Amino acid sequence: MAKKVEFPPVRACIFDMDGLLIDSEDAYTLVTNTILNENGRPNIPWTIKAQLQGRPGPAAGKIFRAWAKLPISEEQFMQRQKELQAEAFTKCKPLPGAPELLARLEKAHTKIPSFGRSPAGGGKKVRLALATSSHGRNYDIKTAHMKPLFRVFPARLRVVGDDPRVPKGRGKPLPDIYLLALQCINERIDAEGSGERHVEPEECLVFEDSVPGVEAGRRAGMRVVWVPHPGLLDVYKDRVGEVLAGRTGEHKDDDLDSTSGQPLKGSPGEVGEIDDGWAERLESLEQFDYQKYGIDETELRFTSESGQPATPGTTDKELEEMTAMADGKVHSIAEGTPLTSPVPGLKESKV
Repeated sequence: MAKKVEFPPVRACIFDMDGLLIDSEDAYTLVTNTILNENGRPNIPWTIKAQLQGRPGPAAGKIFRAWAKLPISEEQFMQRQKELQAEAFTKCKPLPGAPELLARLEKAHTKIPSFGRSPAGGGKKVRLALATSSHGRNYDIKTAHMKPLFRVFPARLRVVGDDPRVPKGRGKPLPDIYLLALQCINERIDAEGSGERHVEPEECLVFEDSVPGVEAGRRAGMRVVWVPHPGLLDVYKDRVGEVLAGRTGEHKDDDLDSTSGQPLKGSPGEVGEIDDGWAERLESLEQFDYQKYGIDETELRFTSESGQPATPGTTDKELEEMTAMADGKVHSIAEGTPLTSPVPGLKESKV
């Protein structure tokens, strides 16, 4: 068994989209089965679909065509697929727990357990980014009717499958898309000019539903939460440990197109060890444990050394007084004059 490690609190969460945040994997299945049935072929089994999930289009297409053996050309298949997807994607819905998780993480901060913090100051909020294999056009179709859900991922923190910054052929299970998402997060930190240090890979938590996606996250040196479709889990029910370690061994170099650019720094990375604690499986995003990952959901500005937070009803005036006390000063109520008298038990967060 691999040696367990002590993990730092999570400072950034990077999300896959299809089958993780929205039910678009079911839409893909419906479209694929429609075309298969129109051409006298059976529905796609999860043993094949599992290999397509999360992979870039060319690699997934190669696997699918080898299995399907459709009597139509690739061009005909792609045209019919485009027609059906344009309709199916407009009916996608958020998966259970996704809206609540994103809403809570948007307001969350990294927990620093050793002393009181001021989570509203200095940029200690949990950073969010999206890293999806869906191309930009499909992303737009899938999310057009769910803009409130996806507003937490502005364009500069969103990486799609045809992003030119991802070298051709280096989609999942290679880690480049997640490494790029982290790069975007750190560029945002720099732009804010708060002095906050860059987020490191081990401070990132990847949310994935696919097996190649889990491997990509592990190769990026990040922790992973795997939330598989029940059909996918049935295929891998005896290999969960391998999936979480990124060690299913199904990625082959000849699955990928030749690259047209240098891999991102850190790619191809390394997979993990079975039971090393870097990844876990959840049945639903509703089960996510914020405390386990050092994430503080409170929207409070100050806490005492004993961990006692300011109450939700704290007024701006009271917060101002708390700020002064945290600086070691007490304001005179009558004159508003700061007195250099330290107040024990309360300190301002250092960021």
